[in-house]
Amino acid sequence: MKPDAVLLASFGGPEAPEEVMPFLERVTAGRGVPRERLAVVAEHYLHLGGVSPINAQNRELMTHLRAEMDRRGIDLPLYWGNRNSEPFFADTLRKMSDDGCTAVVALATSAYSSYSGCRQYRENLGEALVETGLSDTLDVRKARVYYRRAGFVQPFTEGVTDALRNALDAGAELSQIRVLFTTHSIPTSMAETAGPDTEHQGLPGLYERQHSAVAQRVMDDSTAACGIDAVAWELVFQSRSGPPQVPWLEPDIGDALREAHADGVRFAIVVPIGFVSDHVEVIWDLDNEAKDIADELGMHFQRVATPGTHPAFVSALVDIVEEAIAVDPDSAAPVVPALCSPGCCANARGERPVIVGC
Repeated sequence: MKPDAVLLASFGGPEAPEEVMPFLERVTAGRGVPRERLAVVAEHYLHLGGVSPINAQNRELMTHLRAEMDRRGIDLPLYWGNRNSEPFFADTLRKMSDDGCTAVVALATSAYSSYSGCRQYRENLGEALVETGLSDTLDVRKARVYYRRAGFVQPFTEGVTDALRNALDAGAELSQIRVLFTTHSIPTSMAETAGPDTEHQGLPGLYERQHSAVAQRVMDDSTAACGIDAVAWELVFQSRSGPPQVPWLEPDIGDALREAHADGVRFAIVVPIGFVSDHVEVIWDLDNEAKDIADELGMHFQRVATPGTHPAFVSALVDIVEEAIAVDPDSAAPVVPALCSPGCCANARGERPVIVGC
């Protein structure tokens, strides 16, 4: 069935101080995150006025998506729903059904394979369909992860190219520069089950491999654009939120900065390849905490922007919509190929309703 609507599916965020703690409680429900940790994270939001930038960024992205869809003659309605704040998935799905929609392609604001970045969107949408009683009348399918798309990679490449040129113009030697590609840390148990492949053969999980592939592509393209030899880079992690006794992916961005400084690095280029927009975890964890560490160490710190509403990124998302539309309605193929196996990115807390997607 061809889609007759598009859903931008996102994480959500508070838009007033009184919404901060309820939002964090929804995000961490059932995960054993200490109350003290929630209080710390709440202060990050309150420091920014209790308003997460993510919802405003999604409204802006919706405007750009609508304009690009119109430019290409894609006459499908475009909706927006969140996992953890208004507009909640259930409310958006009811609206879509009331408007006569029957087949939906969902674009998640997450580019990689993992439980929280992919399957949880599928579960939350599946649960919303059950909650609304629309499971039999509204077919919602999540578009596959898009980290490989040139339009996702290009904004990072442009940012790293500019940052390398700035460092070189400031007199840096290549050995004094380190590029730190950062993404959200996840529990190692989640990383080990990320993605449709279950046989890792001693390799890191797919979550790490996908990020490393993006980082290598960015470095190859940016150093070529600068006409320089290879520059040292590393995949690092940020924004850990789980209980301290549970292992999460490392190294943390702060530890990586300290190690780089000890190695003689004086120019740190930080690239948040795990995120599509400059929301709280980017602004606070990198522009505040990581930069403070770099300042204390006397290191030059430059943070590259996320894709946001970069034309190449918007175009890549609309490409996905066009590909979904191009599916032959007489074929047995679904709107989005169901590449994920039943146990892909398994939920350690048990099985839940889940929509098709990858």
